[in-house]
Parts: sequence; structure tokens; C-alpha cells
Amino acid sequence: MENKKLTGHIALFSANIIFGMNTPISRTLMPEILSPYTLTFFRLAGGLILFWIVSLFLKKEKVPAKDILLLFFASLFALVLNQLPFFVGLSMTSPIDASIVVTMLPIVTMFLAAVIIKEPITLMKTIGVLVGASGALLIVFNSTADEVGHSNFWGNIIVFGAVTSFAIYLTVFKNLISRYSPVTIMKWMFLFGTLVSLPFCYKPLIETDFSLLTSGTFWRIGYMVVFATFFGYLLIPVGQKVLRPTTFSMYNYVQPVVASLMAIFIGIDTFGYEQALAAVLVFSGVYIVTQSKSKAQLDAAKANKNLNSPSN
Repeated sequence: MENKKLTGHIALFSANIIFGMNTPISRTLMPEILSPYTLTFFRLAGGLILFWIVSLFLKKEKVPAKDILLLFFASLFALVLNQLPFFVGLSMTSPIDASIVVTMLPIVTMFLAAVIIKEPITLMKTIGVLVGASGALLIVFNSTADEVGHSNFWGNIIVFGAVTSFAIYLTVFKNLISRYSPVTIMKWMFLFGTLVSLPFCYKPLIETDFSLLTSGTFWRIGYMVVFATFFGYLLIPVGQKVLRPTTFSMYNYVQPVVASLMAIFIGIDTFGYEQALAAVLVFSGVYIVTQSKSKAQLDAAKANKNLNSPSN
């Protein structure tokens, strides 16, 4: 079990490195070159094609109709109600506001896990979430990138809705994800996600003049589809199977650190003590949360205490 958990940690860490690198790349495409709706549809349709192609070379898993229906709802919360509203909200508010709202994912997940699956909110878990959040916020508030857009209440609310949607996915569908391989899960989720998003993305998609896109643009789209979508979402179920929802969501804090380092690498930001301190805080927060006791561990400790207590 410990080896599986280590694999889950490595998978989530790798996925969030990929997602973090995608942040500055995708921002160079939106909205001047491509509409957020068009870019989102590229991700969903690209993931659909790649996951179904790979599934042809793997052992076919039988998925009963009941679970296919559950995968439909999983795709709504993880893809459609997460990605589309996020980009809509981002277009209405400032990137810094959106980044601050996104750091609430582990907090929302922690509370939903407590309500839905009765995962305890321990002092250690709370400290870990807050330490990780402080590292992510340190990166956000010390960003030297030019601010685009202005703070907008409704834009922030929409981004928060996207965050809450993904937190629901992490909490509610953990058992479903545990039953199938990552490719089987994602081929169905991206199929449903693409079909549901098509009515919203169709008009911006057909209005895109692809003849104006340069080779550099296509390379960036390729990274987003192949790495930030296919490989990233291939790794997500690996961690989701074996790690608690709050632990899973903590890796979200890795993304702003990686995005900051990526910005430094391509020359649009500079390295300072803030980046180093933020990285230490983020990884310390993740470690603290992993050391907090799960419901199963607390129940086992309580049972063991009752067993060893002297009888009256």
C-alpha cells in the first residue's frame, strides 16, 4: 500500500508540474490568438481522441451502464463545470484574483470531504492546508507580470464555482475512479465532456481563422493537448485512487510555483527569495497534510484504545 501511495504522490506531483508549465503557455494564446472556448474545446476534443486511440491497444474493461452514467456526471464536475466556467470567470476578472480563488481548492475539498465522506478535519490537516496556501499566495502577490483586467465580483464567483465543481469531483467520485484504469476513466469522461461542451464552444470554434495561426501557436496548442491534457489527466486517477481528497487537492499549490519558475526560465520574471520560500511552504504544507490521520486511522486507534482499556 505504501508503494501505491508513493506512486500516487509522484503521479500528482508530475501532473501538477505539467499543469504549472501550461499556465504561462496557455496565457500566451488567450484571448488575443484564440478564444478561451476554442482553447478549452481543443483540450477536450484532443483528450477524447488520444484516450480512445490508446484504449484500442489496451485490454478492454467492461463498464456497466450504471458506472457509465456516473462517469457522465464525473465529467460534468471535473471537466465541463470546471474548465469552461474557469475561463469565463478569468475573462471577467483579473488573473491575480482568479489565482487567489483557485488556492481555495484544498480548503473547499477538506470541508466537502468532512461533510460527504466524513473525513475528519484535524488540526494537523488544517495547518498543512494553510501553510501550503500561504506559499501559493506568496507567489501570486509577488508576481512581477503585468496585471490584465480588473477585479470583478461575479468573475470571482464563477471561478469559485469552477473550483467547487472540481472539489466535488475529488470527493464524490473517488470510489468510482478506483474501479477502473486511468485510460478507461478518461476516455469516457472526455467523450462526455466534449459532447456537453460543444454547444458552448461551437460558435467561437467556427469563427476561428486557422490560416492566421503560426507554427509556434500550433506547437503551444500541441503541448496543451498532449502534455497538459493527455498525460496530465492520465496521471490524475493514479493519485486519486490511493490518496485522500484533501491530500490530492494540496498538489494544486505546486502549480503557481512551477508557473513562476517557468516565467523565470523564459525571461519574463526574476528569481528571488519569495519563490524559494513559497516552494518550501508549499511542499511543507503537502507533507503536513500527508502526515495527518485519516478517518480509518482514527477509527482504528479508537478501537485499539477501547480494546486495551481495562474492563469495568
